[in-house]
Amino acid sequence: METDPAYEREIYDPYCRWPAGSATLMRSAPWRRLVVLGDSVAAGIRGPLDGYRDLDAAARVAEALGAAHPSFSYHNLAERDLRTAEIRDRQLRPALELHPDLAVISAGGNDALRRSFDEERFHDELTSIIRPLVAQGTQFVTIGLFDLARSGLVPDPHAGPMAERFDRLDALTSRITDEYGGVHVGNHRHPLAADPGIFAGDRIHCNARGHAIAAANLVTALAALPAKRTPAATPATPTDVAINGGSHGS
Repeated sequence: METDPAYEREIYDPYCRWPAGSATLMRSAPWRRLVVLGDSVAAGIRGPLDGYRDLDAAARVAEALGAAHPSFSYHNLAERDLRTAEIRDRQLRPALELHPDLAVISAGGNDALRRSFDEERFHDELTSIIRPLVAQGTQFVTIGLFDLARSGLVPDPHAGPMAERFDRLDALTSRITDEYGGVHVGNHRHPLAADPGIFAGDRIHCNARGHAIAAANLVTALAALPAKRTPAATPATPTDVAINGGSHGS
């Protein structure tokens, strides 16, 4: 953990502490090529907050892995405002070409913002991202979203229906992730998931504290990976690899 006194609030924030054994995990981790796919959550859009490092969650973990392994590489392909199908069409091919051994995926926030959120369509689109990565031998992690709808920052009458859609999104993402041998980062059920103090001034994205918490949660998820039974890679079908070349508020 950073020891600079400028980040004292983060240092003593119990929710930002990485789990015990994290240093050993970073040193023993088998991953040397991390790729991030997704929307603004994955891209690290955030608001600054005094006392916390102005660094997004994925970059924090990449920094630790890079410090432990000189050959480590990190590529963040994420872009804000993308739906799941757009993430697949714009980012999957470049991700596969990088041959990652670890992929972090954040998708579905912009889909679930809409009242027309279609679970079946989302299932097919997220699966079409995951299957080719798994077929290539990539271990993957999916990112759960904090509970903005219950934070008090979303006005009625929109908050209730939005909360219900994001609950469904999180449950479905977790189920798909487990089916394909990944691990889902459970931000949506975190004790501070609906705390307005983890969100930025735009009332959509997280602030630096939210990203510090998300990084701790991501490391916890990575620590669980060796204990998970990863199923045999599902062979990619022509549909899986046919890429069209052309977060809340993600």
